[in-house]
Amino acid sequence: MKLASLKGGRDGRLHVVSRDLCRCVPAAAVAPTLQAALDAWDSCAPHLRALAAALERGPLPDEVPFDPAMCAAPLPRAYQWADASAYLSHVALVRQARGAEMPDSFRHDPLLYQGGSDTMLGPRDPIAAADEAWGIDFEAEVAVITDDVPPGVSPQDAGGHIRLLMLVNDVSLRHLIPAELAKGFGFFQSKPPTAFSPVVVTPDELGEAWDGARLHHPLRSHLNGALFGAPDAGTDMAFGFPELIAHAARTRPLGAGCIVGSGTVANHDRTRGSSCIAERRMLEQLADGAARTPFLRYGDRVRIEMLDADGASIFGAIEQTVEPPR
Repeated sequence: MKLASLKGGRDGRLHVVSRDLCRCVPAAAVAPTLQAALDAWDSCAPHLRALAAALERGPLPDEVPFDPAMCAAPLPRAYQWADASAYLSHVALVRQARGAEMPDSFRHDPLLYQGGSDTMLGPRDPIAAADEAWGIDFEAEVAVITDDVPPGVSPQDAGGHIRLLMLVNDVSLRHLIPAELAKGFGFFQSKPPTAFSPVVVTPDELGEAWDGARLHHPLRSHLNGALFGAPDAGTDMAFGFPELIAHAARTRPLGAGCIVGSGTVANHDRTRGSSCIAERRMLEQLADGAARTPFLRYGDRVRIEMLDADGASIFGAIEQTVEPPR
């Protein structure tokens, strides 16, 4: 099934969405918000599935057209946003861009940071930045949402806690990152609010493309209407989502509604393009001695989307424009 949080209140209003992303119906009778549904997933999920099945069978009295512009983030406020960097070809390039080697430990120990989760952006909300000189960049990713995860969970058991999947634009301010990381205390100012796809989907909705650990479809990024990259999200992902969840839960529990991101999707096959500007710039630097692609500027438009084997949008598209703060 597919779910969305329409704007209204600080935590949105839970709706069930049709598979073709054309219609939706309120789910308030089951749970008012997605977080409330995740808090009681075992009891809520069967009722949400029944509502989804009824929506597919035919018109419902209270259904409305589905408009992504009316969507908040699926979890407008999340208890946890932990983002990984599971595509090592991307890690190596981005670190090279700032003159840092990739430690060998990265090949067997996942890289994970804790992002800000008090303000999550909807799929049409702008990328607001006070200064173009900050090096504004998009990062196209896949993410999962968990139920309650016990501390010390094994990778073998962690996959059973994945309830939903979605797409991510994890915006980075590239020119703020080096000085911030030099302090040895991680990202903060260099990571503004993150945006998410209009809908989240249950794993069964993905068919054979979901193998329980990785999602095997190209993740398409467009910049100002031109295809920027379409690397396959299931290829070259060094750590699957169960491994990332187990890593995050090694010393603490994860609460229902925890979001775990894949990191910027990247393939060793560079002909598939990139999922962020920093990676393309580094490839230009290596090939030509200079980076040519500029970081985002006011008015630039970013679109992130994943299509199924038949060409239908799975999660809907993230479509954002870069703007100064209002």
